[in-house]
Amino acid sequence: MSGCERFDRVILSDFLEVNRRELQNWLQEGKSSIDWTSYFKYVCELEGRSSSAWAEKATRLRSVVSNVLPLDVHQSCPLSPGFLPPSGADCLVSSFCLESVSHDLLSFTNALGHISSLLKKGGYLLLIGALGESFYMGGPGLYIPVVPLDESQVCASLKAHGYELLQLCIYHLPPDMKVGVDDVTGVFFAKAKKA
Repeated sequence: MSGCERFDRVILSDFLEVNRRELQNWLQEGKSSIDWTSYFKYVCELEGRSSSAWAEKATRLRSVVSNVLPLDVHQSCPLSPGFLPPSGADCLVSSFCLESVSHDLLSFTNALGHISSLLKKGGYLLLIGALGESFYMGGPGLYIPVVPLDESQVCASLKAHGYELLQLCIYHLPPDMKVGVDDVTGVFFAKAKKA
C-alpha cells in the first residue's frame, strides 16, 4: 500500500487464479469480497497521516496498478516476458510467499533466485516471511506444508543470490498470538539490495 506513494507503476502477481481474480475485483472498486478499509486506515496511521486519508490512498493505489499477473516462483522465468523493463524492476515485495510454496530449503533458495531475475541490479527486495513454520491451515482439516526457516537460512539464501542485506527485523510471536492455524514462531522483515 505504501509503495503507491513512491512508484508510478505497480504490478501485482499471484500464483492462484482465485487470488488474482480477487485483486482484479478490488481494482474495480467495490466488487471485492474483502473490505480492506481497516488495513488502509492502519497504513495511513503508520505513515503519519490521518486514518481518514484511506480512501485517497486506495484511489492512488488503484491508479498505479498496471497489471495483475500470474507468477510461478519455481520457474526460472517466473513472470511472462514483456511486462517489466529489460533492466528489471526497481523493487520487489514478497510477503509470506516463498516459504509457503517451497517444500524444502533448496526449493526456497531457488525460488528466491528466480524472483531475483525480475529485479534490476541495484534494485531492492522487501522479503517478509514466517520463521519456524512447518504448516498452516488452508481450511478445516487442510494442513499445507511450509519450509520451516530460521534467521540464518534467510540470510544465507539472500547472500547466495548476491544480495546485500540492509536490514533484518525479527518479530517473535508471543504465546497469545499462537492460535493453532499454524506453528509459526516468528516473522522476518528483510530489506536487501541486489548487487
